[in-house]
Amino acid sequence: MAQITKDTIIGDILDMDSTTAPFFFEMGMHCLGCPASRGESVEMACMVHGVDPDVLVEKLNAHLAAK
Repeated sequence: MAQITKDTIIGDILDMDSTTAPFFFEMGMHCLGCPASRGESVEMACMVHGVDPDVLVEKLNAHLAAK
């Protein structure tokens, strides 16, 4: 499984594993179907939603590693 970074595009993460969607919902990002949000990097989305991108990246990578 690929390593997610702050520069990884959200659409790529969701295409890689759709079970990551709840992590984005948890941070208040409920617009995962819209093209704009799918094209954002993790860091950009976190900035908009007031979330620490390092924390989200850690959660996503832990989730993917556990699969």
